Amino acid sequence: MSTPALILISVAIVALSAFFVAVEFSLIAAKRHRFQELAATSRSARAALRSSGDLTLLLAGSQLGITLCTLALGALSKPAVHHALTPLLADLGLPSTVADVLAFVLALFIVTFIHLVVGEMMPKSWAIAHPERSAMLLALPMRGFMLFTRPLLVVLNGAANWLLRRMGVEPADEVAAAQDPEGLEQLVEHSTETGTLDPVSSSHIRGALSLREMTLSDLVRPDHAITAVSKDATAADVWHTAQKAGHLRVLIGSNGHYEGAVHVRDTVSREPSAPIADLVHPTATFDESTPVTKAMHAMREGRQHLAQVTREGSFVGVVTLSDTLRGLFPAEVGTRAEPATSDVPLDA
Repeated sequence: MSTPALILISVAIVALSAFFVAVEFSLIAAKRHRFQELAATSRSARAALRSSGDLTLLLAGSQLGITLCTLALGALSKPAVHHALTPLLADLGLPSTVADVLAFVLALFIVTFIHLVVGEMMPKSWAIAHPERSAMLLALPMRGFMLFTRPLLVVLNGAANWLLRRMGVEPADEVAAAQDPEGLEQLVEHSTETGTLDPVSSSHIRGALSLREMTLSDLVRPDHAITAVSKDATAADVWHTAQKAGHLRVLIGSNGHYEGAVHVRDTVSREPSAPIADLVHPTATFDESTPVTKAMHAMREGRQHLAQVTREGSFVGVVTLSDTLRGLFPAEVGTRAEPATSDVPLDA
Protein backbone atom coordinates (compact mmCIF):
# COMPACT_ATOMS: atom_id res chain seq x y z
CA MET A 1 0.00 0.00 0.00
CA SER A 2 1.32 3.45 -0.88
CA THR A 3 2.49 5.85 1.79
CA PRO A 4 -0.18 8.52 1.04
CA ALA A 5 -2.91 5.86 1.35
CA LEU A 6 -1.52 4.68 4.69
CA ILE A 7 -1.41 8.26 5.95
CA LEU A 8 -5.04 8.86 4.97
CA ILE A 9 -6.12 5.60 6.58
CA SER A 10 -4.20 6.44 9.76
CA VAL A 11 -5.83 9.89 9.94
CA ALA A 12 -9.26 8.30 9.46
CA ILE A 13 -8.58 5.76 12.22
CA VAL A 14 -7.46 8.48 14.65
CA ALA A 15 -10.54 10.57 13.78
CA LEU A 16 -12.77 7.54 14.31
CA SER A 17 -11.17 6.91 17.70
CA ALA A 18 -11.78 10.56 18.59
CA PHE A 19 -15.43 10.11 17.62
CA PHE A 20 -15.92 7.15 19.98
CA VAL A 21 -14.10 8.90 22.84
CA ALA A 22 -16.23 12.04 22.44
CA VAL A 23 -19.43 9.97 22.39
CA GLU A 24 -18.42 8.20 25.58
CA PHE A 25 -17.54 11.28 27.62
CA SER A 26 -20.29 13.54 26.28
CA LEU A 27 -23.13 11.30 27.44
CA ILE A 28 -21.52 10.72 30.82
CA ALA A 29 -21.22 14.47 31.40
CA ALA A 30 -24.48 15.58 29.74
CA LYS A 31 -27.68 16.38 31.66
CA ARG A 32 -30.58 14.21 30.55
CA HIS A 33 -33.18 16.94 31.12
CA ARG A 34 -31.47 19.12 28.49
CA PHE A 35 -32.24 16.49 25.87
CA GLN A 36 -35.83 16.21 27.11
CA GLU A 37 -36.31 19.96 26.65
CA LEU A 38 -35.14 19.78 23.02
CA ALA A 39 -36.56 16.37 22.07
CA ALA A 40 -39.79 17.80 20.65
CA THR A 41 -37.99 19.79 17.94
CA SER A 42 -34.63 18.07 17.48
CA ARG A 43 -34.01 14.62 16.04
CA SER A 44 -30.46 14.68 17.40
CA ALA A 45 -31.77 15.43 20.90
CA ARG A 46 -34.15 12.46 20.65
CA ALA A 47 -31.28 10.23 19.59
CA ALA A 48 -29.12 11.50 22.46
CA LEU A 49 -32.02 10.94 24.86
CA ARG A 50 -32.35 7.32 23.71
CA SER A 51 -28.62 6.84 24.07
CA SER A 52 -28.60 8.26 27.62
CA GLY A 53 -31.27 5.73 28.57
CA ASP A 54 -29.21 2.94 26.98
CA LEU A 55 -25.94 4.05 28.50
CA THR A 56 -24.25 0.74 29.24
CA LEU A 57 -24.69 -0.48 25.65
CA LEU A 58 -23.55 2.85 24.29
CA LEU A 59 -20.43 2.77 26.45
CA ALA A 60 -19.79 -0.79 25.33
CA GLY A 61 -20.08 0.39 21.73
CA SER A 62 -17.68 3.28 22.34
CA GLN A 63 -15.14 1.01 24.02
CA LEU A 64 -15.45 -1.53 21.22
CA GLY A 65 -14.86 1.21 18.66
CA ILE A 66 -11.83 2.58 20.52
CA THR A 67 -10.37 -0.93 20.83
CA LEU A 68 -10.83 -1.61 17.12
CA CYS A 69 -9.19 1.70 16.24
CA THR A 70 -6.24 0.92 18.53
CA LEU A 71 -5.81 -2.50 16.92
CA ALA A 72 -6.04 -0.96 13.44
CA LEU A 73 -3.36 1.60 14.26
CA GLY A 74 -1.16 -1.16 15.61
CA ALA A 75 -1.71 -3.33 12.54
CA LEU A 76 -1.37 -0.64 9.83
CA SER A 77 0.04 2.66 11.03
CA LYS A 78 2.79 1.45 13.34
CA PRO A 79 4.35 -0.97 10.79
CA ALA A 80 4.12 1.72 8.11
CA VAL A 81 5.98 4.24 10.27
CA HIS A 82 8.44 1.51 11.29
CA HIS A 83 9.28 0.62 7.71
CA ALA A 84 9.52 4.29 6.74
CA LEU A 85 11.96 5.09 9.54
CA THR A 86 14.21 2.05 9.23
CA PRO A 87 16.02 3.06 6.00
CA LEU A 88 16.31 6.66 7.22
CA LEU A 89 18.06 5.52 10.38
CA ALA A 90 20.22 3.06 8.42
CA ASP A 91 21.33 5.93 6.18
CA LEU A 92 22.66 7.65 9.30
CA GLY A 93 25.19 4.86 9.63
CA LEU A 94 23.45 2.77 12.27
CA PRO A 95 23.73 -1.02 12.08
CA SER A 96 20.67 -2.61 10.48
CA THR A 97 19.60 -4.34 13.71
CA VAL A 98 19.92 -1.15 15.75
CA ALA A 99 18.12 0.85 13.06
CA ASP A 100 15.29 -1.68 13.00
CA VAL A 101 14.85 -1.70 16.79
CA LEU A 102 15.10 2.08 17.08
CA ALA A 103 12.62 2.53 14.23
CA PHE A 104 10.21 0.16 16.01
CA VAL A 105 10.46 2.13 19.27
CA LEU A 106 10.06 5.47 17.50
CA ALA A 107 7.08 4.18 15.48
CA LEU A 108 5.41 2.91 18.65
CA PHE A 109 6.00 6.24 20.39
CA ILE A 110 4.82 8.38 17.47
CA VAL A 111 1.66 6.39 16.77
CA THR A 112 0.79 6.07 20.46
CA PHE A 113 1.43 9.78 21.07
CA ILE A 114 -0.79 10.87 18.18
CA HIS A 115 -3.50 8.42 19.21
CA LEU A 116 -3.49 9.54 22.87
CA VAL A 117 -3.36 13.28 22.21
CA VAL A 118 -5.47 13.64 19.06
CA GLY A 119 -7.60 10.52 19.29
CA GLU A 120 -8.38 10.53 23.01
CA MET A 121 -7.38 13.56 25.10
CA MET A 122 -8.57 16.29 22.73
CA PRO A 123 -12.03 14.80 22.08
CA LYS A 124 -12.39 13.99 25.79
CA SER A 125 -11.76 17.61 26.78
CA TRP A 126 -14.10 18.91 24.08
CA ALA A 127 -16.90 16.53 25.09
CA ILE A 128 -16.62 17.43 28.77
CA ALA A 129 -16.58 21.16 27.97
CA HIS A 130 -19.66 20.93 25.71
CA PRO A 131 -21.46 17.72 26.77
CA GLU A 132 -24.97 18.34 25.43
CA ARG A 133 -23.77 19.91 22.18
CA SER A 134 -21.28 17.13 21.45
CA ALA A 135 -23.72 14.39 22.48
CA MET A 136 -26.40 15.64 20.07
CA LEU A 137 -23.88 16.19 17.28
CA LEU A 138 -22.60 12.61 17.53
CA ALA A 139 -25.79 10.81 18.57
CA LEU A 140 -27.17 9.88 15.14
CA PRO A 141 -23.97 8.33 13.68
CA MET A 142 -23.39 6.48 16.96
CA ARG A 143 -26.92 5.08 16.85
CA GLY A 144 -26.14 3.88 13.32
CA PHE A 145 -22.97 2.12 14.50
CA MET A 146 -24.87 0.46 17.34
CA LEU A 147 -27.55 -0.72 14.92
CA PHE A 148 -25.05 -3.07 13.29
CA THR A 149 -23.08 -4.02 16.39
CA ARG A 150 -25.93 -4.34 18.92
CA PRO A 151 -25.98 -8.17 19.03
CA LEU A 152 -22.26 -8.25 19.84
CA LEU A 153 -22.63 -5.39 22.34
CA VAL A 154 -25.49 -7.17 24.12
CA VAL A 155 -23.32 -10.27 24.52
CA LEU A 156 -20.29 -8.32 25.74
CA ASN A 157 -22.35 -6.17 28.10
CA GLY A 158 -24.21 -9.19 29.44
CA ALA A 159 -20.95 -10.95 30.17
CA ALA A 160 -19.60 -7.88 32.00
CA ASN A 161 -22.80 -7.52 34.06
CA TRP A 162 -22.74 -11.22 34.93
CA LEU A 163 -19.19 -10.91 36.24
CA LEU A 164 -20.14 -7.81 38.25
CA ARG A 165 -23.09 -9.55 39.86
CA ARG A 166 -20.86 -12.48 40.76
CA MET A 167 -18.69 -9.94 42.60
CA GLY A 168 -21.72 -8.50 44.46
CA VAL A 169 -22.03 -5.31 42.38
CA GLU A 170 -25.34 -4.36 40.77
CA PRO A 171 -24.77 -2.80 37.31
CA ALA A 172 -26.44 0.54 36.50
CA ASP A 173 -27.89 1.54 33.13
CA GLU A 174 -27.85 5.30 33.75
CA VAL A 175 -25.62 7.84 35.42
CA ALA A 176 -27.12 9.23 38.61
CA ALA A 177 -28.82 12.53 37.79
CA ALA A 178 -28.46 14.18 41.18
CA GLN A 179 -26.66 14.06 44.47
CA ASP A 180 -28.30 12.40 47.44
CA PRO A 181 -28.59 14.42 50.70
CA GLU A 182 -25.59 12.65 52.24
CA GLY A 183 -23.47 13.43 49.21
CA LEU A 184 -24.56 17.08 49.27
CA GLU A 185 -23.68 17.36 52.95
CA GLN A 186 -20.20 16.03 52.29
CA LEU A 187 -19.83 18.40 49.35
CA VAL A 188 -20.89 21.39 51.47
CA GLU A 189 -18.52 20.37 54.27
CA HIS A 190 -15.60 20.01 51.86
CA SER A 191 -16.40 23.31 50.12
CA THR A 192 -16.53 25.11 53.47
CA GLU A 193 -13.24 23.64 54.64
CA THR A 194 -11.47 24.61 51.41
CA GLY A 195 -12.93 28.13 51.47
CA THR A 196 -14.97 27.71 48.29
CA LEU A 197 -18.22 28.23 50.23
CA ASP A 198 -18.58 30.97 52.83
CA PRO A 199 -19.79 30.03 56.36
CA VAL A 200 -23.14 31.85 56.04
CA SER A 201 -24.09 30.08 52.81
CA SER A 202 -22.86 26.81 54.27
CA SER A 203 -25.12 27.29 57.30
CA HIS A 204 -28.12 28.01 55.07
CA ILE A 205 -27.55 24.93 52.91
CA ARG A 206 -27.02 22.70 55.95
CA GLY A 207 -30.27 24.03 57.40
CA ALA A 208 -32.15 23.23 54.20
CA LEU A 209 -30.72 19.71 54.13
CA SER A 210 -31.66 19.21 57.79
CA LEU A 211 -35.35 19.60 56.91
CA ARG A 212 -35.52 15.98 55.80
CA GLU A 213 -34.79 14.88 59.38
CA MET A 214 -36.81 17.50 61.28
CA THR A 215 -40.27 16.87 62.70
CA LEU A 216 -42.80 19.36 64.00
CA SER A 217 -41.69 18.59 67.56
CA ASP A 218 -38.39 20.31 66.67
CA LEU A 219 -40.23 23.53 65.80
CA VAL A 220 -43.21 23.84 68.11
CA ARG A 221 -42.74 25.73 71.39
CA PRO A 222 -45.34 24.63 73.94
CA ASP A 223 -44.32 27.38 76.36
CA HIS A 224 -45.10 30.15 73.87
CA ALA A 225 -48.28 32.15 74.48
CA ILE A 226 -51.12 31.36 72.06
CA THR A 227 -52.94 34.26 70.43
CA ALA A 228 -56.63 33.37 70.58
CA VAL A 229 -60.12 34.75 71.15
CA SER A 230 -63.34 32.98 72.12
CA LYS A 231 -65.91 31.72 69.64
CA ASP A 232 -68.31 34.58 70.41
CA ALA A 233 -65.65 37.28 69.99
CA THR A 234 -66.31 40.39 67.91
CA ALA A 235 -64.26 42.12 65.27
CA ALA A 236 -63.03 44.59 67.88
CA ASP A 237 -61.80 41.70 70.05
CA VAL A 238 -59.78 40.37 67.14
CA TRP A 239 -58.29 43.81 66.44
CA HIS A 240 -57.22 44.37 70.02
CA THR A 241 -55.82 40.87 70.42
CA ALA A 242 -53.91 41.04 67.15
CA GLN A 243 -52.54 44.50 67.93
CA LYS A 244 -51.38 43.39 71.37
CA ALA A 245 -49.72 40.17 70.14
CA GLY A 246 -48.43 41.46 66.81
CA HIS A 247 -49.98 38.56 64.84
CA LEU A 248 -52.16 38.71 61.77
CA ARG A 249 -53.90 35.39 62.43
CA VAL A 250 -55.79 34.72 65.64
CA LEU A 251 -56.97 31.30 66.79
CA ILE A 252 -60.62 30.83 67.69
CA GLY A 253 -61.25 28.83 70.89
CA SER A 254 -59.58 28.35 74.25
CA ASN A 255 -57.67 25.93 76.47
CA GLY A 256 -56.19 23.86 73.66
CA HIS A 257 -59.46 23.48 71.74
CA TYR A 258 -59.37 25.66 68.65
CA GLU A 259 -61.84 25.49 65.78
CA GLY A 260 -59.67 27.42 63.38
CA ALA A 261 -58.25 30.89 62.86
CA VAL A 262 -59.33 34.26 61.55
CA HIS A 263 -57.18 36.74 59.64
CA VAL A 264 -57.30 40.36 60.80
CA ARG A 265 -57.78 41.64 57.24
CA ASP A 266 -61.10 39.78 57.01
CA THR A 267 -62.45 41.77 59.95
CA VAL A 268 -61.42 45.24 58.76
CA SER A 269 -64.69 45.89 56.92
CA ARG A 270 -66.79 44.68 59.87
CA GLU A 271 -68.39 46.81 62.52
CA PRO A 272 -66.45 46.61 65.81
CA SER A 273 -69.36 44.80 67.47
CA ALA A 274 -69.96 42.38 64.57
CA PRO A 275 -69.38 38.64 65.25
CA ILE A 276 -66.60 36.88 63.40
CA ALA A 277 -67.85 33.27 63.52
CA ASP A 278 -68.43 33.21 59.74
CA LEU A 279 -64.86 34.34 59.09
CA VAL A 280 -63.18 31.40 60.78
CA HIS A 281 -60.94 29.31 58.50
CA PRO A 282 -59.99 25.74 59.41
CA THR A 283 -56.40 25.06 60.35
CA ALA A 284 -54.35 21.98 59.56
CA THR A 285 -53.69 19.59 62.44
CA PHE A 286 -50.65 17.33 62.66
CA ASP A 287 -49.09 15.05 65.22
CA GLU A 288 -45.76 16.34 66.51
CA SER A 289 -43.97 13.36 64.91
CA THR A 290 -44.96 14.52 61.40
CA PRO A 291 -41.93 15.41 59.24
CA VAL A 292 -41.66 19.13 58.60
CA THR A 293 -41.48 18.64 54.83
CA LYS A 294 -44.67 16.59 54.79
CA ALA A 295 -46.54 19.08 56.97
CA MET A 296 -45.48 22.09 54.94
CA HIS A 297 -46.41 20.33 51.69
CA ALA A 298 -49.88 19.56 53.04
CA MET A 299 -50.33 23.14 54.24
CA ARG A 300 -49.28 24.51 50.89
CA GLU A 301 -51.65 22.19 49.05
CA GLY A 302 -54.50 23.24 51.34
CA ARG A 303 -53.41 26.90 51.32
CA GLN A 304 -53.35 26.90 55.11
CA HIS A 305 -50.77 29.15 56.71
CA LEU A 306 -51.01 27.94 60.28
CA ALA A 307 -51.09 24.44 61.72
CA GLN A 308 -52.00 23.04 65.11
CA VAL A 309 -49.62 20.45 66.56
CA THR A 310 -50.84 17.67 68.83
CA ARG A 311 -49.30 14.98 70.99
CA GLU A 312 -51.45 11.87 71.38
CA GLY A 313 -54.46 13.96 70.40
CA SER A 314 -53.78 16.80 72.84
CA PHE A 315 -52.93 20.31 71.68
CA VAL A 316 -49.24 21.23 72.00
CA GLY A 317 -48.82 24.43 70.00
CA VAL A 318 -48.85 25.93 66.53
CA VAL A 319 -46.32 26.28 63.74
CA THR A 320 -46.06 28.51 60.67
CA LEU A 321 -43.56 28.98 57.91
CA SER A 322 -41.58 31.42 60.03
CA ASP A 323 -40.89 28.59 62.46
CA THR A 324 -39.48 26.57 59.58
CA LEU A 325 -37.32 29.51 58.59
CA ARG A 326 -36.12 29.76 62.17
CA GLY A 327 -35.03 26.15 61.97
CA LEU A 328 -33.18 26.83 58.73
CA PHE A 329 -31.60 30.15 59.62
CA PRO A 330 -31.61 30.46 63.42
CA ALA A 331 -29.07 33.28 63.45
CA GLU A 332 -30.97 35.57 61.08
CA VAL A 333 -34.57 34.78 62.03
CA GLY A 334 -33.92 34.41 65.72
CA THR A 335 -32.50 37.93 66.02
CA ARG A 336 -35.82 39.38 64.88
CA ALA A 337 -37.61 37.90 67.87
CA GLU A 338 -40.47 36.73 65.67
CA PRO A 339 -43.13 34.85 67.62
CA ALA A 340 -44.03 31.28 66.78
CA THR A 341 -47.35 32.33 65.31
CA SER A 342 -46.09 35.18 63.14
CA ASP A 343 -47.61 35.00 59.68
CA VAL A 344 -45.26 34.55 56.76
CA PRO A 345 -47.34 33.25 53.82
CA LEU A 346 -46.30 29.82 52.62
CA ASP A 347 -46.53 30.96 49.03
CA ALA A 348 -44.56 34.16 49.53
